[in-house]
Amino acid sequence: MKISNKPVQFYLIGKIYPFLLLIAVFQFLSSCRDGNDPVQEPDRYLVSATAMGELDKQQVVQKVNQIYPSLAAIVQNGVRLYRVVYKTVNVDGAEIEASGAVAVPIGEKSYPMISVQHGTIMDDASAPSSFTEGNDFMNFGSLVGALGYIAVFPDYIGYGASAAFPHPYEHRASLGSASLDMLRAVKEFLKKEQAQVWNKKLYISGYSEGGYATLSLQKMLEENAKGEFDLKASTCGAGAYNKTMFMKHLINNESSRKASNNRSYIWVLLSYNAIYRLDQPASYFFREPYAGQIEKEKQYVSIDKSFNELLRPDFVDRINNGSEKAFMDAVSDNDLIDWKPLTPTQLYHGTSDDLVFYFNSETAYQAMKAKGATQVELKTLPGKDHGTAIEQYLIGTLSFFSTKQ
Repeated sequence: MKISNKPVQFYLIGKIYPFLLLIAVFQFLSSCRDGNDPVQEPDRYLVSATAMGELDKQQVVQKVNQIYPSLAAIVQNGVRLYRVVYKTVNVDGAEIEASGAVAVPIGEKSYPMISVQHGTIMDDASAPSSFTEGNDFMNFGSLVGALGYIAVFPDYIGYGASAAFPHPYEHRASLGSASLDMLRAVKEFLKKEQAQVWNKKLYISGYSEGGYATLSLQKMLEENAKGEFDLKASTCGAGAYNKTMFMKHLINNESSRKASNNRSYIWVLLSYNAIYRLDQPASYFFREPYAGQIEKEKQYVSIDKSFNELLRPDFVDRINNGSEKAFMDAVSDNDLIDWKPLTPTQLYHGTSDDLVFYFNSETAYQAMKAKGATQVELKTLPGKDHGTAIEQYLIGTLSFFSTKQ
């Protein structure tokens, strides 16, 4: 066998030289990169952010004068509008794309962010990202942005980019995750495009379904997204937080006989039936002739009876005697009362609310205090119903947020 006469060290260097050269080239290229242009991490949530136009200060004032004239005098600036598409998960855990709208103040300062979760809507034109004249975002979103906040309005699943899927109405987990992932996407958008415009502070608010969605988001921020956002305060108006008590009250007591209210109650029942794979026909829950109408028209049905009159007596009996376990487990999975919020929080509710009863906020407040929460307030609005309480909720929210800097 022929023995090499090369020195051992020279032989080894010859073998590893190509690898050393590769490392040296990589280090050289890295050192040549502009220090002011760091490598951008790939977006985990943001799919796209599309500019949708601007509203100057006077245009915002005109809008506000039509619906909240008492707030027009405090408008500070115009806004730039964006439609954001982002990644989130559906109720079955599958990744989907959802959307929402953002209003960014026009100005030279850095601004706090507020995520506003909208109330019940029945069509896609009412979704924030549709930018339909007169919807919640074009009215309230432009106002919030013009008061010096970066206003973030998630559509939720079932509207906008995710309109092909059913909206999981009053479903705690998906309302929370769709809202949180929207915030994450907006955070990525601002970091890349307008990093200086956000001062890193976050506020959250919503009314009706939006109040429930906001408390769902708050729970998720505090328990599953610690350190991601500097959450300063939360206001929740007229949300159905105590689902179990609400359902038992509805089935055993006469309600308003308003078709619009019944649509909401029917929608909750149908949503839980689908999301939790109960897969029961409408006739399992409702008596005829209402079962056939509901099977055909779903949550769009118009029935002006007390809700308990629509239900099958045997279904009501099973809930009352504890044997309707699968359905009531689905209902209780969406309760939002048994936890301890850490963020300064206000719960607004009118005592004459005949759609979402006052006891929802009252029992949530009591349960949170019993858990040791020290920064939760119940803002009782005597004599106000679901509609007339909104303005006091808005004014109170703006005042509360101004104190939590």
